Amino acid sequence: MQLIQKPFVFLRHGETAMNQQQRIGGRTDTPLNSIGQQEADAAAVLLADIRWSCIAASPLLRAWETAQRASLKQNIQAVDGLRERDWGRLEGASWSEVPPYTETPPEGESWADFTQRVVLAINNQLSQHDWPLIVAHSGVFRVIRAQVTGTPEGERIGNAQPILVLPPDAEQPNWTFIPLTTDTKEYYFD
Repeated sequence: MQLIQKPFVFLRHGETAMNQQQRIGGRTDTPLNSIGQQEADAAAVLLADIRWSCIAASPLLRAWETAQRASLKQNIQAVDGLRERDWGRLEGASWSEVPPYTETPPEGESWADFTQRVVLAINNQLSQHDWPLIVAHSGVFRVIRAQVTGTPEGERIGNAQPILVLPPDAEQPNWTFIPLTTDTKEYYFD
């Protein structure tokens, strides 16, 4: 299964205490910390005046709160398939204990199952909406990265930094990730 070739904006949740402590959050339902709230509020400066065709968010508190703050409470849809990966016994462990992403963590969710769940959830949004905003987790972005580049490995996406995810077209033969800034927003949304 591959991503439907339509554009969308991805926003990772703001910082949590577990992020600050560099611990695996996974399915643990943690709220934003004060820095995460500020990050989500800063994202709202770019995102809030865009009338999204759909805002789909993980129902986990950190993503849901980010979506609410960053979109000034436009209609948000909770999408269970956008939850972070279940890291099993590694929940709460240090980031240094993360195995390669394609390995299944002890008592956790396999990479194949996680990928299928996330791609199905995103494709469901893309099949119904033009330019949805997807608010989720770094693991969800790793699935997107793997779909686009062939590997989930790479730098962790920043907290509450909106990214345009653009499919191939006549001018650009590959998927492209572009940070959403005032300039790119004006080009794509005004």
